Amino acid sequence: MVDLDLQIKSIQDKLQQLLKQQGVLQKENQKLKKHLEKALSVTEEKEQTLQAIQQQMDVLKLGSGSLNDEEKNTLSKRIDVYLKEIDKCLSLINT
Repeated sequence: MVDLDLQIKSIQDKLQQLLKQQGVLQKENQKLKKHLEKALSVTEEKEQTLQAIQQQMDVLKLGSGSLNDEEKNTLSKRIDVYLKEIDKCLSLINT
């Protein structure tokens, strides 16, 4: 009977340790999720800034007339992508 009580007590102690460890891991998981969300937000913000700078460079190059054929093709492709995105947005608005 004493051995059974000791085993039950041991199991209860281990269960308590596991519950404490689970709580710690859950807190760490939440912290990491918040950190990831913040990092993704910063990354998205930097990508938008980069795109805006690229667009400004394209406008400056276009305005100065110093585009070579490769740059013209690249700019034309980029404009096509923008137009497709605009068309998608318009079709979503109209539906």
